[in-house]
Amino acid sequence: MKKLMLMMAIMFATLTTASAQNGSNRVSLGAGLLYERGMDLTLSYEHETNYHNAWEYFANVYLKWDDCESCGHICPESFWNNYRSYGFGIAYKPCVVRGRNHYGNVRIGASAGSDTNEFMGGVHVGYEHNYALGKGWQLFWQVKSDIMIKGKDTFRTGAVLGIKCEI
Repeated sequence: MKKLMLMMAIMFATLTTASAQNGSNRVSLGAGLLYERGMDLTLSYEHETNYHNAWEYFANVYLKWDDCESCGHICPESFWNNYRSYGFGIAYKPCVVRGRNHYGNVRIGASAGSDTNEFMGGVHVGYEHNYALGKGWQLFWQVKSDIMIKGKDTFRTGAVLGIKCEI
């Protein structure tokens, strides 16, 4: 009986493949501050391939605030109504760092969108580091640089914090 159980265990181990989080899908929400006086909010869908490499499809909203001309400070009018843009894009994220409960990806992508007046495009480069929290949840931070074509801000750089949920 022991030999039969051992034989079944060996067959099971050799015929099945281990796929720890390969092909998992996640939804993420990240918010951050960018130079100079910018705020970024990104909602994305991420499909992970082998070895924590991933494809990300994202929607991004950017807000730039300025000092109010009448009062000289940042007021609600100068914060919310100064400059806004949005974009939709795709990014490839190859994994460059792997650890026990964390991993890091380089993020390379492109987007298209608009500000309040005209069409604009963007090239996105950065680094993202993820920490597994358990039950499909992850915490992440990004250092990102965006080069925007035809936008008021041609170069944006900053940091983003966010959370991911496996779906």
